[in-house]
Formats: sequence, C-alpha cells, structure tokens
Amino acid sequence: MSAVRTDIEPATIVFADDGLVPNNPMPFLVYKGAVDLDRGHPEETIERLFRANGWGDMWRNGVYNFLHYHATVHEVLGIARGHARVRFGGDNGRELEISAGDIAILPAGTGHQCLAATQDFSVVGAYPPGPPMDLKRPTPENHASALTTIPKVALPKTDPVMGADGPLVRLWTRAS
Repeated sequence: MSAVRTDIEPATIVFADDGLVPNNPMPFLVYKGAVDLDRGHPEETIERLFRANGWGDMWRNGVYNFLHYHATVHEVLGIARGHARVRFGGDNGRELEISAGDIAILPAGTGHQCLAATQDFSVVGAYPPGPPMDLKRPTPENHASALTTIPKVALPKTDPVMGADGPLVRLWTRAS
C-alpha cells in the first residue's frame, strides 16, 4: 500500500521578487495531507518516498527561524511530526500552517522562515541531483548574485511526491 494520496493536486503560489528575496517565477507547491505517515517512523516514510522519486541528499531538522533561501537548488520539505507556521516567499509572502503529512516544494530562490512550531516539529528535507545546497540571507549582494544563479538551476526530472508524471513536472517550466 502506498503512503501517498494520489487523489490530490498541490496548491500553487507564485511569489514575486521583493528586491531582497528573489523567489522564482515557477510556482511554490504544497501538498496538504499528501502522505499517510507510519506513526512509529514518519521520517523514514518520507525519506523512502523522496528517495524513490530521485530526491536525495536528505536531512532531518526543522525550518530555520530566520529568513533565507537557496540559490543553487530546489528543496522539498516533508513534515514528519507536529505543525508550524512558516512564511514562504519572504517578508511579503504568505504564512502557511503546515503539519505532519504535508509536503512543500520550493523552487530555487523561494524565501522561507519558521515563525512558530510545536516542540515535536520534524522535517525531512531533500534536494534533486545537482549542486550542493547553499544558504542565502536576504541582502542586496546575495539577491544580485541569485538572479544569475537561479535561472541556471536544472529542472528536476521528477516530482518528489508523485514521481516522473507528477504535477511538478507539468508545472515547472521555463519560458524559452
């Protein structure tokens, strides 16, 4: 039995560049309640899902409580335990409640910051194959550099939740 609900589509949000956080013209994706978690080992359930869909280089932690983004990689956040209020898209973005079983997929440049979380909040993060993760704070210098780097980040071959035929593959395209 699959741990993934196949009957759902992710919500999509496009965040504008705010002058400090570049964000990305491709949509941020969030699957609410996408994963049926094993109560004893929810992190392992998410890790198996991401690995099966080609997203490796995983970590377990939370979401940093300071605004940051990644200019060299796309990122997926799988919520294994607890819940949190996270602002995506920078200071002018949107605050979302995320909880166990939710998956958020951030195209390179998407700002994110944890505003509040339960003590048991646990996230499995992963990246598609490519360069190592970088961490950028919102400064004019980082923003200028990211505007050059972000368009060069390769598009993932798979959606970390739904695989090769998943919504990410349809929704993340670049204008030619």
